[in-house]
Amino acid sequence: MQIIPLPAFRDNYIWLLRAGSHAAVVDPGDAAPVLDYLAAEGLSLAAILITHHHPDHVGGVLALLDHARVPVYGPALEQIPGLTHPVGEDDVVSLPALDASLRVLDIPGHTAGHVGYYAEPALFCGDTLFAAGCGRIFEGTPAQMFESLQKLAALPGDTQVYCTHEYTLSNLAFAAAVEPDNPAIAERIARCEAVRAGQRPTVPFPLAGERLSNPFLRAHEASVARQAKARAGRALASPVEVFAVLREWKNVF
Repeated sequence: MQIIPLPAFRDNYIWLLRAGSHAAVVDPGDAAPVLDYLAAEGLSLAAILITHHHPDHVGGVLALLDHARVPVYGPALEQIPGLTHPVGEDDVVSLPALDASLRVLDIPGHTAGHVGYYAEPALFCGDTLFAAGCGRIFEGTPAQMFESLQKLAALPGDTQVYCTHEYTLSNLAFAAAVEPDNPAIAERIARCEAVRAGQRPTVPFPLAGERLSNPFLRAHEASVARQAKARAGRALASPVEVFAVLREWKNVF
């Protein structure tokens, strides 16, 4: 199975999974790039997978269903247009046309019912985990988002993370502000700047690198906790409190 990034809007990626003459798409905020690719490659759409309800992730669903009546998988706790298969933690999405199965992970925080899809080694995590960052907390709580990120961080280090936005360089600038002496961040900035200079995506990325350079996965590290404490101007009693301060800081960074 191949996984193809289809750019959409300013910085979204729609992920297209293809095998043989069939394809599935993850978070099609816009139908046009998907329909163009299917036509150019002679592929039949087999399924649509949704991580959460935001318009830039679901905006193309109904137009795709006009093209092909296919199953739509999405979070059971959210209103998803065209949803046929509500899913939650440990459900399995079977895509026989692509000879693939994906396990569902509940990862709330960005939205109340956000889910991810995992088929080793690929993780489709929507707007929960970004390269060197994480999503804003719109409907959940800092504790929920922290736990969701911890769940993802516990996956194997060779997991390839397919998030849905090209935010990497701006996230790394924030990471460098949190940990200015972290060599993994400096190395990653240089590498990603070269990738973007070549107009290539910085996504997917290996989970192992996130543990070294993503401040939101490093709230337990003393260097990160010190910076968060200085930012808050008070003692922080737990990694969850450190995370909450980091997320508020990033909101205005």
